[in-house]
Amino acid sequence: MTHPKALDYLGSASRWFGRHASELDATTHRVLTLASRRQIAVEDPNRRLEAQTSYGERLADQVASFGGSWRFIIIFAAALVVWVFTNSGILGKDAFDPYPYIFLNLILSMVAAIQAPVIMMSQNRQASKDRLMAGYDYEVNLKAEVEILALHEKMDALRAEQMMTVISQQQTQIELLTRLVAERGLAGPEMPN
Repeated sequence: MTHPKALDYLGSASRWFGRHASELDATTHRVLTLASRRQIAVEDPNRRLEAQTSYGERLADQVASFGGSWRFIIIFAAALVVWVFTNSGILGKDAFDPYPYIFLNLILSMVAAIQAPVIMMSQNRQASKDRLMAGYDYEVNLKAEVEILALHEKMDALRAEQMMTVISQQQTQIELLTRLVAERGLAGPEMPN
């Protein structure tokens, strides 16, 4: 049995996508080319993204991670309790920030003013990373879909080839039977008495 020739992925684009290969977007064209070469669509995107991350972006991620944790909330709440207890209870009239704690409000405002943009930087970076990952997912899914379509075509070609082989064998058998009947005559095989 002969094997079907290698499938032309870019040539099959019109059947699969309803458009000629030249009309496809760059991602689809790239995926079809990679599939025809039997190459993977995407390497580990996390490693590539990590290599492109700057020190400031990593710092923003760490600040956002710490600022959104229970550890931060507990430490911050403990610091506030210590601040209030020190200024109202221990130091009394000699407090450096007596009630209504104006200096504490200033510090809290500065922390919020610095923390908010850092968290937003981290969120923007995460959104960018998510968009990139979605693009990678699209490429992998498209390649899987293309490979499934190619597999269907290969299976159809193999099935058609097998059917032609079976039909050819049946035709040969019919010819042999016809010749055998002709050699023995139309009466068929002789029956013993």
